[in-house]
Amino acid sequence: MLFNSYEFIFLFLPVTFLIFYQAAKRIGLRAAIFWLTLASFFFYGWWDWRYVPLLFASICFNYGVGRRIEASPGGKGWLICGITGNVLLLGVFKYTGFFLDTVNTLTGSAIPVPAIVLPLGISFFTFTQTAYLVDVYRRETKNDTFLTYCEFVTIFPHLIAGPIINHKDMMPQFTAAKNFVIDYRNVAMGICLFTMGLFKKVVIADKLSPWVADVFSRADSLTFLEAWIGAISYTFQLYFDFSGYSVMALGLGLMFNLKLPVNFNSPYQATSLIDFWRRWHMTLGLWVRDYLYIPLGGNRHGELKKMRNLFVSMLIIGLWHGAGWTFVFWGGLHGVFLMINHQWRRLHITLPKAFNWGLTFLCVIVCWVFFRAENFHDALAVLKAMGDVGNVAISRAMLKHSIVLAILGIILVSAPNPVRVLAIKKLQFPNMGWALAISAILVLSILCFDAESPFLYFQF
Repeated sequence: MLFNSYEFIFLFLPVTFLIFYQAAKRIGLRAAIFWLTLASFFFYGWWDWRYVPLLFASICFNYGVGRRIEASPGGKGWLICGITGNVLLLGVFKYTGFFLDTVNTLTGSAIPVPAIVLPLGISFFTFTQTAYLVDVYRRETKNDTFLTYCEFVTIFPHLIAGPIINHKDMMPQFTAAKNFVIDYRNVAMGICLFTMGLFKKVVIADKLSPWVADVFSRADSLTFLEAWIGAISYTFQLYFDFSGYSVMALGLGLMFNLKLPVNFNSPYQATSLIDFWRRWHMTLGLWVRDYLYIPLGGNRHGELKKMRNLFVSMLIIGLWHGAGWTFVFWGGLHGVFLMINHQWRRLHITLPKAFNWGLTFLCVIVCWVFFRAENFHDALAVLKAMGDVGNVAISRAMLKHSIVLAILGIILVSAPNPVRVLAIKKLQFPNMGWALAISAILVLSILCFDAESPFLYFQF
């Protein structure tokens, strides 16, 4: 089920909300938890009910392994078992086709490639549960009931596209009695955040989508300006689409008194690639740092191994995003840029802030071209057109697109993110002015619903 759909906004969300708080008040907290978990499974199964048993099996497996880790001295064997199971699950559903295609290409063979549909959210719920197993092994968290563990994995605001949540941070929220009573300020803030995210998705990201599709569908025949419009449009589309989802998730969580982690902090305002990755998809970055980069050795064994660990981590981030060599290359390219950035800092070279921002943003745009393109040929064709200053042609449509992108760019590099906006005391949130403004934005967003438009990160 999509957040940006009539059935979610007018049926699923209000029904789930009302029954959750009524169940807590009239029956008990466990009944409310059971209801929210059941609703989350329904939410997941709306797309394809056949993958609900897979999600439930993954939950049972990880919960059982977590219990065994707790009960076993050390528990390293069970941890290895759990991580192996999660990697195999992700590998079978996400990377089988990629692996067989690569083998066929390298060997000239013709191994049949099965048509496996990628279950929604599998990368997110697999990483979430893997982190849980590691935290149990480190004795940083412990099991609660199976029901609350199901709620932890399936809670619908984050299940499909994040943010990646942490067991030790979220479990106290799931069981705190005060969180089962309506907090009207949280509800008001949640509605505001949800509305802002919905606006980002349907009014901005979805309107940029046709521009992006047009440019990348004819990569071999682009002019200089068309290529730049396509690359920048995708840079903005992906941001408004994924940050929109993440803001909506934060808002939905607050309606149920849950404080999910912030996933974006104005990443296009970053003045270095290091800064960018501290602002973009923050929960993935933290996951990779805590469960991959640091276990590999982090920066504890010299500069050379630090660079190796950094590069490997970025390759994994690329592969996590998609089963294709363009994604791996995207991650590797970011790894190279980050290595250069770290060495630049070691030399204590300072440049004007505006130059640093421009160089960072240019690197991000170039990397996104590989992320979006269907293959290396198309990516290189787009980049070649972006550098072909002798092939300039201007039309009225391109001029219009350029103005729209310039306005969006100014907003992204100057405006604070929605969470920070609501925290500004002088804005006196909530009040009648806020209520009217958010109501208008919500109505406008709903009126902009077109055909079914999944979020871009659903495919990752």
